[in-house]
Amino acid sequence: MAKIWGSVPLTLNCMKSAKPSQEVVQQVAEYFSVLGEPMRLRILNLLRDGEKCVQDLVEATDTSQANVSKHLKVMMQAGILNRRSKGTLAYYSVKDDLIFELCNLVCDRLANRIEQQALHFRAFTFAGKR
Repeated sequence: MAKIWGSVPLTLNCMKSAKPSQEVVQQVAEYFSVLGEPMRLRILNLLRDGEKCVQDLVEATDTSQANVSKHLKVMMQAGILNRRSKGTLAYYSVKDDLIFELCNLVCDRLANRIEQQALHFRAFTFAGKR
């Protein structure tokens, strides 16, 4: 199933072609760069349980409203979040839960790497110190 991001239809196999177009590569890189910011990952994790208003996110992240709003705007522009207004409040939610699957894949990979490193440390002993 193709998704439209910007003006380019992307498929799940957009990077599998022998030579993906520069525009496709650029858009994929921009999407990953959005996820490369720790505060945005913290906000996404907070939104895992459902929509939150900006003030809830400010309190949970212990940062300024301006900082939270800046990151929300970037994620909105990337198509990651939905925004809903109710009176003077703005509520944000994750547009596509697939983002959590992507994050879970990365976390699982990192956990496996850390577990392998721990095994190497446990196996390491100093000569004569048994």
